[in-house]
Amino acid sequence: MDSESGTLDRDYQRIHREATALAGTLTDLGQRASVYHHLYEDSGGRNVFPLIAAHGALWGAGYFALGMRVGTLLSAQFLFTPALRHHKLRQLHAFADAFREINRRVCVEAYTAYHLSRLHGQATGIGHYLQPRLLAALNRCHQAQALGEPLPQPVRRELFEAFFLWEQEVIVGPAVEHALATLDWPLIRQVALRPRIEFAYFASSRDMKFSDFASTRERIEKGMRAYELAEQAGLDRVEAALSRYGVLPQAFFHDSLAHFRALRQRLNLPEALPATG
Repeated sequence: MDSESGTLDRDYQRIHREATALAGTLTDLGQRASVYHHLYEDSGGRNVFPLIAAHGALWGAGYFALGMRVGTLLSAQFLFTPALRHHKLRQLHAFADAFREINRRVCVEAYTAYHLSRLHGQATGIGHYLQPRLLAALNRCHQAQALGEPLPQPVRRELFEAFFLWEQEVIVGPAVEHALATLDWPLIRQVALRPRIEFAYFASSRDMKFSDFASTRERIEKGMRAYELAEQAGLDRVEAALSRYGVLPQAFFHDSLAHFRALRQRLNLPEALPATG
């Protein structure tokens, strides 16, 4: 292994370990939202994917809690077969955990991709770690940041789409398919396949109700729609709307950079690089 390859692999392993610690446990959705926001803030507002992913994590916290309550109510149909009822509820919890794990894995890989490309975006072997389209989009982001230039909206869209299609192909698609295959509860399955996404910056959730969440085409369509609605609302308003979920602490909104640094200190991670751009 030559020197460049060795440095690249060492930094990948270091960043990935760091990302795994920052992403926390399955239920640390608020913590992950702050990590996602760090990626948006560190990019100077150029990398919109993690900002919308932060909304997904915070919305998911309430959605999963509601789903557990609904599942408990629906399990009353098995009231006279306690063993079956407990089995169904265990399935429901496992199903919810599968989606929390998707959010955790996306956080880990999004953090790794962003910081690895920032350090080694032009390295010869970087293609072993990042897909070409995502790498090219991240490199444009980092270049604009280094020059202190804004990232035009079409280029922001390309970066979001590259991130989103990557997560759907590598993480979300296979995990959703597996989670649905293990859920043997037709009524809950029907509910799970038809969520209405209600991020806090949406003016209306009318066109964000799924007819089939198992459909990759529909997930991509809805994901790109969430991005378009963010640009229409204005990214500053989308960022401010993170407060509406009531999950992140006031310390985050007082000084998000200090909040992220405090998280790193709590996890015994080295001091993060300051946001630039």
